[in-house]
Amino acid sequence: MVRTGTADRSLAPSGGAQPGRKPFPWVEGSIHVLFSLIAVCMVAPLVLVLSVSFSDEMAITLNGYSFLPQQFTTKAYAYIFESPMILLRAYGVTIFVTVVGTLLALLLTAMTGYVISRRGFRYSGIASFFIFFTMLFNGGLVPSYILITQYLNMGDTIWVLIVPTLMSPFNILIMRGFLVKLPHEIVESAKVDGAGEFRIFFTIILPLSTPALATLGLFISFGHWNSWFPAMLYVNNQHLVPIQLLLVRMMENINFLTSNSEFVQSLNIDTSKFPTLSARMAMAVLAAGPMMFIFPFFQRYFIQGLTIGSLKG
Repeated sequence: MVRTGTADRSLAPSGGAQPGRKPFPWVEGSIHVLFSLIAVCMVAPLVLVLSVSFSDEMAITLNGYSFLPQQFTTKAYAYIFESPMILLRAYGVTIFVTVVGTLLALLLTAMTGYVISRRGFRYSGIASFFIFFTMLFNGGLVPSYILITQYLNMGDTIWVLIVPTLMSPFNILIMRGFLVKLPHEIVESAKVDGAGEFRIFFTIILPLSTPALATLGLFISFGHWNSWFPAMLYVNNQHLVPIQLLLVRMMENINFLTSNSEFVQSLNIDTSKFPTLSARMAMAVLAAGPMMFIFPFFQRYFIQGLTIGSLKG
């Protein structure tokens, strides 16, 4: 019996692996290859944009786009940074709008979603329907412009880029759907211990809502960073122009100079050396670059918030 046991142990696969199972199955290999190709397809356009932004304009015209810079030059960035204070001021406006707008939007969205998700709120269904109804119909651009500029008097102020987008019906409904799934007994036990509504909301509900807040905060911050149309409508003060609108105006100026050759020739300007194509890519890098480099530092907290929220829920 001892000899048989020894033989059986000698024939057992090392490492506790199951007989007949490969250490790296072809299914897992196919999944790795698939996601590797997807990653390459996502990274390749970014590399191409960065390469073209450092390429010479004449080389791009003759040879087309390339993943390696052709005749490396920084003319496109030199043109954009010709007035660095204007660009830095636009970055400051965008950063302020993104940070303040995201924090205020998350606070109001969480408070509204918490109210309509409470079981004891009698008008929860009516309020939810009213919020959903605004997703189907709106007042239109002209009434909104009249309301913001003539009645609210927010034209040419920094708050016109923040206040009109604080409350999103879609975000409120997402927040409500998440808060409805939280155990109602947590709120009841906090009330028994003597906690008030504000203490329950800020010390219990908000920490448990980390996954929803992280997701909505990501969407809201990207929306503020990429927004330029509200600034074009309501802002005439050059000191309140965000980075996206500034880059749009730069691109319009380049297109105007390159498309009106007779006017440019009268000013004795050589448009053949104008960084038209490379400037477009440089603007894309300057517009998306900060958020692209900042997000990886917060990705760990974003994923951690998702896992902690799922365990608590």
